[in-house]
Amino acid sequence: MKKIKILLVLIVAVLGFNSCEKDELVFTAKAPGEFVFTNNFLSQYVLTSATSANIGERFTWESQSFEVPTAVNYELQGSVSGDFTDLIVIGSTSGNDQAVSVGKLLSMAGDAGLDNDPNTEDPNTGDVYFRLRAYSGSNAIETFSAVQTLTLFLPEIVETGGGFAISSWGVVGSGYNDWGSAGPDAKFYTTAAAGVIVSYVNLVDGDIKFRENNEWGGDLGDNAPADGILEPGDNIPVTAGDYKITIDLNDMSYTIEPFSWGVVGSGYNDWGSAGPDAKFYYDYTTDTFKVGVKLIDGDIKIRPLNTWSGDLGDANGDGILDSDSDNNIAVTAGHYLITVDFKDNSYSIVSSPVWGAVGSGYNDWGSAGPDAALTEIQPGVMYADDITLIDGEIKFRPDNTWDGDLGDNAPADGILEPGDNIPVTAGNYVITIDFNDPDGPKYHLTKR
Repeated sequence: MKKIKILLVLIVAVLGFNSCEKDELVFTAKAPGEFVFTNNFLSQYVLTSATSANIGERFTWESQSFEVPTAVNYELQGSVSGDFTDLIVIGSTSGNDQAVSVGKLLSMAGDAGLDNDPNTEDPNTGDVYFRLRAYSGSNAIETFSAVQTLTLFLPEIVETGGGFAISSWGVVGSGYNDWGSAGPDAKFYTTAAAGVIVSYVNLVDGDIKFRENNEWGGDLGDNAPADGILEPGDNIPVTAGDYKITIDLNDMSYTIEPFSWGVVGSGYNDWGSAGPDAKFYYDYTTDTFKVGVKLIDGDIKIRPLNTWSGDLGDANGDGILDSDSDNNIAVTAGHYLITVDFKDNSYSIVSSPVWGAVGSGYNDWGSAGPDAALTEIQPGVMYADDITLIDGEIKFRPDNTWDGDLGDNAPADGILEPGDNIPVTAGNYVITIDFNDPDGPKYHLTKR
């Protein structure tokens, strides 16, 4: 019995020693500078209020190990100053990733004194900082990652210049919006010439007229034989295509001419053999043409009417388009906003979120090709036309990913929110999303 008691004492002593020894073990997590984020970062983050619901960046990391019997948690922290005396907790998780929304980055940009107002002296670009805190569940042990700098860029609001504004006149008809029953008329815009207005519009086979303020009474057509002069009377027959319509209100003359520019190349549609070019849309606030587009590694050019007559590239790499035959523009994969000013042929290609339509009504929820891309034609206004949908459902999402997708919860009210799919029937559509609406992102599908 005596020996057994001594043995029990020894066992208890050993267990007790081992227990104390384990409590004093040092954790093995990596030290700051070694503990880093594993995701790739952009050279700059382009932020607009229209994309505030999007994910600006998703931080990822490898699991850290503490030799204690508690779980390891993570806290993503932000700072405007860089020394984290102004620490902002972005979020906490026990996983290996944490997203930061564009809205949160915009908030940090505001705290950093950045703005997009061209009339202030405040900068529109600057840096903010992030780090990751890894800690035991009991908060007894912690370590921090190296600090990651993000450069934020807020595109300045461009004020309407040269008198350009939305005109009261519009295009209505079976060739556009089923005589107004399917949606608003196609807009005209003022130009530098007094009394001259212009519309860049996609039409389907049918007839059109012109009217003011989406209302009947005072609508104008062109009586047979058509002479290019508007008057109360006959409809104007049109065939499907992209057009520039110009009206001179001084003498009521008008012209309708084929017009479109698009992106073509190995970086988009295999030089036209894999589908139509990515079409540019007019932005009256800057008097430029823009397209939101998903590119792949390759080369592109800009060309009119999906043809090789008058294609443009950049022979000198100076941001000016020219017609040299060997002037392709090299691009890398990503989502971009491409802007062209045809007054001087200057252009820019800027990394930017691209919203698109996805669903069984378009691309089999992404498995049958990229989403139908929308272009930000004015600040906060997304637009696309000549979109062919089939019977099914759609939603809207940024950058062909499921982060931040939006639908319309029943009863459908035309306001986008996370939730239900949007049923659609087969047809050709004009799609608009206005992120500026105070009630929330408002969308409209005009079926032609």
